[in-house]
Amino acid sequence: MLVYQLLIEKQVQKRLEKIPEPDYSRIKNAILGLTLNPRPPDAKKLKGRPGYRIRQGNYRIIYDINDFILTIFILDAGHRKDIYE
Repeated sequence: MLVYQLLIEKQVQKRLEKIPEPDYSRIKNAILGLTLNPRPPDAKKLKGRPGYRIRQGNYRIIYDINDFILTIFILDAGHRKDIYE
């Protein structure tokens, strides 16, 4: 089984830390789950910008996958009303 490395940008990490519990824990578990399965069944390829999107409650996680170096880049995360701006 291939395990992907996870890279989260500092600004995204700061935004994630401001999310209240229990949403923060669910989002964290969803992000960690991407290391084992970077394309879960509920992931959607984005149109108009690179990357994929997964939903976790009212929050969205935007990420990109590099299969050559087995890396997942978390590009953005936040509430659904703010994430697509």
